[in-house]
Amino acid sequence: MKIEHIAIWVENLEVMKEFYQKYFKASAGEKYTNSLKKFESYFLNFESGSRIEIMCMQGIENASKDVTRQKTGYAHLAMEVKSKEELNQMTEIFRKDGYTIAGEPRITGDGYYESVILDPENNIIELVF
Repeated sequence: MKIEHIAIWVENLEVMKEFYQKYFKASAGEKYTNSLKKFESYFLNFESGSRIEIMCMQGIENASKDVTRQKTGYAHLAMEVKSKEELNQMTEIFRKDGYTIAGEPRITGDGYYESVILDPENNIIELVF
């Protein structure tokens, strides 16, 4: 058994799609629209075969995005890179492009080399090697 995809509610579907395409080389499928429910989504496909569905719908309340507070539910998305050098380079690209670096590159207690960035909607993304 494998996880087929994860889904993330987003506020701005197009901005989030472009973010994953630009930084993580995702390819987006066709936009799905259900005008009756005012729902839209994209499936984002990654080279590894992993997929994320980003979804937007009127009436969905924003979750707390205070990254300093621990809470139950979605914690972070971890994106694997091929080397420490790639991780360091990506961290600097995110910094240069104005994204928040919530955790500088380091070796974690569980043995990953990681940095932590916030996406355009302040969701936590770990870059891991």
